[in-house]
Amino acid sequence: MKPNKPSCGLVYSTDSGRMCPGCRQPLAQCQCGAKQANAAGDGVVRVSRESKGRGGKAVTLVKGVALDAMALQQLGKQLKTACGSGGTVKDGVIEVQGDHCDRVVELLKAQGYVVKRAGG
Repeated sequence: MKPNKPSCGLVYSTDSGRMCPGCRQPLAQCQCGAKQANAAGDGVVRVSRESKGRGGKAVTLVKGVALDAMALQQLGKQLKTACGSGGTVKDGVIEVQGDHCDRVVELLKAQGYVVKRAGG
């Protein structure tokens, strides 16, 4: 027989989106700093191309950017505008529709980030 796991509480709310596991507040109002610890990473921005689970359509992913939510949104908007395509920012990852890895790497290097091409 498996031991009962303690309830870990609310993970997602339709009112406020994702919840912080540390302070149980919406991520936008997180007070414990767990969000900043996860965003810090190793200081290297990784750019990759993915098509799994998207009906064969390619998406360029940008991971490891150590910015707060608003600055990440602004960077995402700059990248999408420069590539001439749509996209979104989810869970600290910028998604740009289409295969724009080379262009995104050049743009990020021009802004002073340490960038690596991840994946194949």
